[in-house]
Amino acid sequence: MNESTTDPSNQRESLFEHDLASLTTACEAIGLPRRTGGQVMKWVYEKGIVDFAQMSDLGKEPRTRLAERFTGLQGSVIRHQVASDDTQKLLIEWGENSGQSDGDGQSSDAPSDSLLRLTQSRSDKQTETVLIPTDDRQTACVSSQIGCPVGCKFCASGIGGLDGNLSAGRIVEQVWRLGRLPSVGRVSNVVFMGMGEPLANFDSVTQAIRTINAPWGLGIGARKITVSTVGMPAAIRKLCNFEIPVTLALSLHAPFDELRRKIIPWAEYSTISELLDACQEWFVKTGREITLEYILLGGVNDQVEHAEELARLARSMRANVNLIRYNEVKGMPFMRPGSEDVRRFQETLREMQVNSHIRASRGRDIAAACGQLRHESQ
Repeated sequence: MNESTTDPSNQRESLFEHDLASLTTACEAIGLPRRTGGQVMKWVYEKGIVDFAQMSDLGKEPRTRLAERFTGLQGSVIRHQVASDDTQKLLIEWGENSGQSDGDGQSSDAPSDSLLRLTQSRSDKQTETVLIPTDDRQTACVSSQIGCPVGCKFCASGIGGLDGNLSAGRIVEQVWRLGRLPSVGRVSNVVFMGMGEPLANFDSVTQAIRTINAPWGLGIGARKITVSTVGMPAAIRKLCNFEIPVTLALSLHAPFDELRRKIIPWAEYSTISELLDACQEWFVKTGREITLEYILLGGVNDQVEHAEELARLARSMRANVNLIRYNEVKGMPFMRPGSEDVRRFQETLREMQVNSHIRASRGRDIAAACGQLRHESQ
């Protein structure tokens, strides 16, 4: 486990920062039986209870000792919104201690320090997380960082830069909270497509995935967990050796390097060819097909020549394409493409034998759609 994040007021350790083994060891250290760790995990993840007073199969003294050593929730929900399509969004405030510094857990090929430097410290470090319901699934879209260092020109998450990495426990807490919302029942899928670049916070994200996937944790299958990255070749190769076979999505957004550099500043650090080589290694080692995420910006990257080149890239490897219509962000100069342009783009891909889907934009009326998450209270 990563070093536990503690409650700054009394130095209590967060339950969400622990796995079963580390919690069992910590319980033993305060004189409790080994089985206590498993009992607590069952309350937290099966029954959705983090209040020790409600853990009725534990005696009064064990509950007191646990409450003195551990805490449950680290964040505070300061806004809960429900969209007209039943998408739900939480704005969570983490306080001064975000869980990690900007350098902790970074992958070895992260871009230069100047891009990763934290913005001016804010006392209200906040992230947004979204629950997307459909007929057959409840998908949690979680954040991995406070803000984002990538700075995509069309995305609200990078406004203000990066303000810190979230610890593993704070990532897991987002999924737990979403699963406790009314009418949700149980989260079935998790996508790391919220605020931040997941592979720039590699250690925390992979540790969180272990808890999300574990039978003692949230018990969500590996194939129902998706990590979306803007593209860090060395980190993608590192993920190839991760023991949990998650799904990988590459946020490509442009088929030509020159255009990609204009809309994604981090594209300066790796070419499309380098990214696809790393993704090909992913396919060879894991056998899992890559998803290419492509936000369509009206008049920028949505023309036939873009579709033809994207098809060529997708056919060079095992990849399918998710097309996403740009979701408007106030103050940004891009336009949402028309339905006819989107349909023509998809038809071009399909004519060139590329499997593609148009992803529905969910929660737009509460700014919960792709590219709209941000420090809202700012």
